[in-house]
Amino acid sequence: MFIVNSYGLAVILCFVIMLCWGSWGNTQKLAAKTWRYELFYWDYAIGTFLFALILAFTLGSFGSEGRSFLQDLGQASSSSIGWLLLGGIIFNLSNILLSASVSIAGMSVAFPLGVGLALVLGVINNYRVAVLQGGHTGHPAMLALGVALVVVAIVCNGIASGKKANISNISKTDQRKGIILALVAGLIMSFFSSFVMRAMDLTNFAAPAAGKVTPYTAIVIFTGAIVLSNLLFNTIVMKKPFVGEPVTYKQYFSGSFKTHLVGMLGGSIWCLGTALSYITAEKAGAAISYALGQGAPMVAALWGIFIWKEFKGSSKQVYGLLAFMFAFFIAGLALIVAAGN
Repeated sequence: MFIVNSYGLAVILCFVIMLCWGSWGNTQKLAAKTWRYELFYWDYAIGTFLFALILAFTLGSFGSEGRSFLQDLGQASSSSIGWLLLGGIIFNLSNILLSASVSIAGMSVAFPLGVGLALVLGVINNYRVAVLQGGHTGHPAMLALGVALVVVAIVCNGIASGKKANISNISKTDQRKGIILALVAGLIMSFFSSFVMRAMDLTNFAAPAAGKVTPYTAIVIFTGAIVLSNLLFNTIVMKKPFVGEPVTYKQYFSGSFKTHLVGMLGGSIWCLGTALSYITAEKAGAAISYALGQGAPMVAALWGIFIWKEFKGSSKQVYGLLAFMFAFFIAGLALIVAAGN
């Protein structure tokens, strides 16, 4: 299987993670022209699982290093599988809430608030797991300072989102609902990665301890849990949406092939980023690979501001706050990279 053998390559791939996690939301924005996010999310979930299988039977099975996907899956312990299923369920609940926030408040608000909060709390959780397993942890003080700067960036975005011009016919009440959903999503999302890391041997991907799984097995079981839990979570949201009228499965199956493909593309983009975050965890460290990937809010904010024009018509003060947000995010990410050396 493909294994990352250097910290430099791990850092490069972490920036790919950032791009994937910060860009998949564009597919939701594209689909939203004719498709409710609750319907989009079914295609997104299916796309994550199908792409995970492709990775498992290619990168996870070829080459001379490590166990192949099927060998690894066959020896996985019940506890490892349980941690992965729990991580997938927790993630799915949080990501449905984040998708709802994107549909209401936009990418430039939902991602920095929701994913930014998940970054801060998730780094703490992943760092604790890495310490317990004896994995790579990096320089704790520098890592903490980098995360602190990201917190400042989140605050700047939150203030800016509260002051932005309302150009989308969304009421102030719904805007506040979108912000609250993003924060709740971030709080829940911060826990999923640490559960997944418990199922892997973070010190040796080539020859993991008995019962532990490789990143490729982890991503397949994890995304399988997303699809299965979607039967409960998304069905509830379809019947009791946060905004708008209920939607039905009949509407989903009447969607065009192209529309379904857009959602699956979004799931595939996200899955690639998530798989890489697991693959790089050995060399970069669980906390650092997660933290760098969670620089995605900056990428999403760029899409939201410059492509989707979500802050069009806002004051100079708002754009100044956004500039500070980017500055603090970049500085925080730079310190996180340096913390891993």
